[in-house]
Amino acid sequence: MPTALARRQREVAAREGVFLDTAQAQIQRDGLLSLQMARVAEECGYAIGTLYKHFASKEDLLVALATRNSFSRVELFERAAKWNGPTRERMLAVVLADLLILREQPEHFRLAQFVWTDVVWGAASDESRRRALAACEPLAGLIDGIVAEGRARGELPGNALTIEALTMGPWAMTVGMHSLVQQQGLIDTALTGDPYRLLIRQLQYLFNGYGWQPLVDAGDDAVLDALIARVSRDVFDTDWSSIVPDLPPSLPIS
Repeated sequence: MPTALARRQREVAAREGVFLDTAQAQIQRDGLLSLQMARVAEECGYAIGTLYKHFASKEDLLVALATRNSFSRVELFERAAKWNGPTRERMLAVVLADLLILREQPEHFRLAQFVWTDVVWGAASDESRRRALAACEPLAGLIDGIVAEGRARGELPGNALTIEALTMGPWAMTVGMHSLVQQQGLIDTALTGDPYRLLIRQLQYLFNGYGWQPLVDAGDDAVLDALIARVSRDVFDTDWSSIVPDLPPSLPIS
C-alpha cells in the first residue's frame, strides 16, 4: 500500500475514534436522547460535514459506537468459553461474564438496548448494520462452540434443535431479564428475590430440560449458591457479589 494512502487511512481511523469517544462521553454525561451530531462535531473541533462523511446519520453513529463497545466483551467471553470445565458450567460462565460486563459498563448495555430498537436499527444504513452483525459473530461463535463441544463429549444429548436454535433459549432469557431489571418498577424484588440469581436458577432448569450433564438440583438453594460461587471463583477469581450488576433504584411511591 502506498505510504500516502496508508497515512490517510490512519488519519481517517483516528478521526473516527475521536468522534466515537466524544459521542460516548456525551452519552455518559447527558444521556442517550441528548446526543446531537452538531455538538459532537463542535466538541471535536470539526465541521459537521466532516462528521457526516464518517457517519451518515445519528443512527449510524450510535450503531458504530455500540459495535465498537461489543469488541470489549470478547476477552471476558473467551475466558469463560475456553475455561477447562464441563460445557454446561462454561455456558454459565458466559452468563456470568455478561453480568460482569453490565456491572462494569452499564452505559454500554443501555446503548446496546437502544440501538437494537427499530427507531435506531431500522433507520441505520445497511453497511452499519452489517458491521454490527459482523462484530457479534465472534461472540456467537464462542457460544455455539460450547454447545457443539457438549454434544461431541456426550454431555449434551442431540435433539431436534440446531445449535443456533438451542442457544437462542438462554440468550432470550438473559436479554429478557436484563430488560426487565433495568426498567424501574417492573420487578418487585420482595417477591422475586435477586432477579439475576433467579436468572441463574431458571437457566439451570432450562439446561436440565436439555438433558445437559451434569444435571443440577436448581430448586436447592445451597446447591445453586455453591455452583455460582465455584464458577465465579474458578473462571473470574471473584465472587457473586462482585459480578452481579447493581439494580436500579426503586421508584418512589406517592
